Amino acid sequence: MDARTWLGLEETDDPLRYRMPVTPAVSSGMGALFGGAGLAAGIEAMESASGRPVVWATAQYLSYARPPAVLDIEVTLAVTGHQITQARAVARAEGDEILTVNAALGRRPQLELQGQWAEMPDVPGPDESPPRLHFRQQPEDSLATRIEARMAKGRAPDQLDGTPGDGRTAMWARIPEVEIGSTTLAVLGDFVPSGIGQALGLPAGGNSLDNTLRVARVVPTDWVLLDIRIHTVDHGFGHGLVHLWATDGTLLGTASQSAIVRYWKDR
Repeated sequence: MDARTWLGLEETDDPLRYRMPVTPAVSSGMGALFGGAGLAAGIEAMESASGRPVVWATAQYLSYARPPAVLDIEVTLAVTGHQITQARAVARAEGDEILTVNAALGRRPQLELQGQWAEMPDVPGPDESPPRLHFRQQPEDSLATRIEARMAKGRAPDQLDGTPGDGRTAMWARIPEVEIGSTTLAVLGDFVPSGIGQALGLPAGGNSLDNTLRVARVVPTDWVLLDIRIHTVDHGFGHGLVHLWATDGTLLGTASQSAIVRYWKDR
């Protein structure tokens, strides 16, 4: 299945306009569009409109869209150069702006300089890692049920006793229906808030305010290691990033987020 089909993104007669029904399959357990799916849709639309792959993209989440809403995604190719296109995509539902995605797209194939300095953490592989447990039951048709996740470094929900962690969580994840690419990285990069509860040692997480994806080198891989690093929680907000690793140690990309911190149950 290609990424566009997986998202449910549809073309229109206008090459700069797309639509995407908001279904449970692209929604979080809270019943609203999953932020990473919104970013992925914006990236797909801009890549299609520009004919170029994404280098980086950042989404600002402005409002919620719930089934059966339909997103109307309008692409603007603000600047098109010889190698780089600067673009934005605005997604609306019933006239309300839901999210805005800004991006740079392109490649510089003649520049052969290459290097990787970030280091993949030494954690158990996906076969040795237990399934990730959620704080609460996920709807059977939500996006979470389309992603397989295994916890390589972190605590189960019943082990979060208020003792703070070191801010690091590692989780293997894959979307079996789709090959690795900018769409899957956009979705998996939206898991930074899942590390907030691990850092605090509490049943907590967050609602994303933004998501910035930077694509490094995409290589075939069955699993992606989400190396989540929470930097700080203060004034009701959490900030962090995730390094996205292929099983062979290639850094696929990074994503960073800020989130509204929320408890997942009354305390």
